[in-house]
Amino acid sequence: MDISVELTLTPLQDDYEPAIIDFIKNLRNSGLTVLENPLSTQVYGEYDAVMHVLQKEMKVALEAVERGLLYIKIVKSNRSDYEPHF
Repeated sequence: MDISVELTLTPLQDDYEPAIIDFIKNLRNSGLTVLENPLSTQVYGEYDAVMHVLQKEMKVALEAVERGLLYIKIVKSNRSDYEPHF
């Protein structure tokens, strides 16, 4: 089963950029399809592969911040090729 995951890491501290940058770089190096925009990062792939990577990388990201939020949305389908039709 393919999934699409949208992630937003929001550290609640002054020095927040390094944690976000490291999180995105680790996702990029995972071998999964990763797309980014200014507000979130999307990861696409087979459920078990995506969740295996996210389980590790979300923990690393949260351990890297003193306090933070991690928003996650999961859609059952690979939406990496989505193009608006309007």
